[in-house]
Amino acid sequence: MLDPRLIRNDLDAVVAGLARRGVEFDRVRYEELEARRRDIQVETQDLQNERNTRSKAIGKAKAAGEDIQPLLDEVSSLGERLDAAKEQLREVQDGLADLLMGIPNLPDASVPDGADEDANQEIRTWGVPREFAFDARDHVDLGEAMGGLHFDTAAKIAGSRFVAMSGQLARLHRALVQFMLETHIREHGYEEVYVPYLVNADSLRGTGQLPKFEEDLFRMEGEHGYYLLPTAEVPVTNMARDEILDADTVPRKYVCHTPCFRSEAGSHGKDT
Repeated sequence: MLDPRLIRNDLDAVVAGLARRGVEFDRVRYEELEARRRDIQVETQDLQNERNTRSKAIGKAKAAGEDIQPLLDEVSSLGERLDAAKEQLREVQDGLADLLMGIPNLPDASVPDGADEDANQEIRTWGVPREFAFDARDHVDLGEAMGGLHFDTAAKIAGSRFVAMSGQLARLHRALVQFMLETHIREHGYEEVYVPYLVNADSLRGTGQLPKFEEDLFRMEGEHGYYLLPTAEVPVTNMARDEILDADTVPRKYVCHTPCFRSEAGSHGKDT
């Protein structure tokens, strides 16, 4: 989520930045909700202060031997109004959160504008693309020809769009994981971490998967509301959630390998 203070204080810049990404921000809806939030918040604070004042008056009247029932009735009425105002405030804040959590990050000023990839700017290249004297074959064709990729077996075990590996390809898969981890640890100074494969909703909100991409997630049944992690980014990033890190302890560089459970419900070419 973008900083709410940024949106309140510089809404024009936020709207313009989102427009560069092709995102039309519902400004009218936001301004309506924000105005209601301010009004109800002021009302809630006023009612709270008034109830506190009346409660103090009850103590003084009781000490003076006065009849405090009228004051008790007033405080009770204020309490009911305060509870109603708090509920209204919660509903408005929930509406704002739903709206703002669907907003993507703003593009950096250095990012070129453009409607498609033709506007991308090439920054640098590495190596020379290889040219083959034969027609390159799809990894699916190669894997099946080697007897190392088993889509029928995976479909029997789980379902379509899964694969099982055996022999050299299973060994290669394991070796690539080890190669990736060791390269980051030994050559680039990363710290290896191992994380749970189940995460809570707060972790997914912390990295932007919820609420926008909920259809791409696998949610576990049960009272805890766990989700299968869609990428190691979710638990690793949330290791620092709700913490203020000392300046001398950053940057922190972590590397992690996990399965990635994504239904790809809204992705292009999901069946291939």
